[in-house]
Amino acid sequence: MTDATPILQFGTSRFLQAHADLFVSEALERGEALGRIAVVQTTDSADSAARVAALADGAGYPVRVRGRHNGAVIDTEQRCCAVAAAFQAQRDWSRLRDLAAGEVRVILSNTGDRGYQLDPDDGPSLLDQVDQAPRSFPAKLLVLLHHRWRNGAAPLSLFPCELVSRNGDQLKRIVGDLAAAWWLPDAFSRYLSEDCRWANSLVDRIVSEPLRPVGAVAEPYALWAIERQDGLILPCTHPAIQLVDELAPVERLKLHLLNLGHTWLADGWLREGRAPEETVFQAMNAPAIRDDLEALWREEVLPVFAALGQGAEAEAYRDSVRDRFLNPFLDHRLADIAQNHADKIQRRLAPMVALAADLTLSIPQARLRAALTRL
Repeated sequence: MTDATPILQFGTSRFLQAHADLFVSEALERGEALGRIAVVQTTDSADSAARVAALADGAGYPVRVRGRHNGAVIDTEQRCCAVAAAFQAQRDWSRLRDLAAGEVRVILSNTGDRGYQLDPDDGPSLLDQVDQAPRSFPAKLLVLLHHRWRNGAAPLSLFPCELVSRNGDQLKRIVGDLAAAWWLPDAFSRYLSEDCRWANSLVDRIVSEPLRPVGAVAEPYALWAIERQDGLILPCTHPAIQLVDELAPVERLKLHLLNLGHTWLADGWLREGRAPEETVFQAMNAPAIRDDLEALWREEVLPVFAALGQGAEAEAYRDSVRDRFLNPFLDHRLADIAQNHADKIQRRLAPMVALAADLTLSIPQARLRAALTRL
């Protein structure tokens, strides 16, 4: 297997290990990937440092896939061999600059909740600092892309995997604004804006726990929906990667079937004062609770998707969500889901009521309306 790394990845999370990295590993076996991955540690945490050390030899790591698929229980282990090299940004910045100006064709990222925040200590002097990495991820990206542009390398494709709506557009704007703040040439700004491809994408897979020193446990379901655009270079082809004309319908399915279902179960748990450690799996195995959720989906949610022209797609997705909720290996506590409950009710339930009204559907949506009145 080649050690060329045309894919540069910011983030060493267990999610990426069991999602994009595993997809690339499986695609490599079929000859359907650009090549292997170089990962970059973006935080100072001890866990990240241990993962980088374990990934650096390129020998691979285990991913256990445990859950339900089409009603059957799955419990298997795979070896992910996509990662060829691992770096720590501050220690290995010179090497990363060389990679970014050379063989890299795709950049992936999953940098956490604060990943797009800027750092006031980052400034344009870093553009020429061979051994000093910027602090923030957007500034790291800007410096590497500027170095690539200055060395005449071809534009590349960027795939943010952070759970941010229209993440590609957001990251493109942040990096572009930073380039303007640093007074970089208009030609470089055009390179960022017109030549590089910033993909909007939605990732979906529950990766429930890490394996030590590196590896992960994940559910069978996996999705990487990527909004189609001209000139986009994919890291690989894979059954879990869907190219779509627009992300909004995919986001709507996840928000108003999976996320809505979670919040509905948490709402009942809060109202009834059930056991503090109750999990989604336990709730779904209580007939009255499950019947209530199934009726909510069937009577108050799926008719809205049908009116939007997504009826069959929504039913298939509902079935996959049911399998995910019935995963016997996943201890997903309702207490965790219930955090920020009022905000989640507004984001996950209220739009279904508003959409039904906009579409003039004659469905009462009594359960959804009752939940909204309890706020």
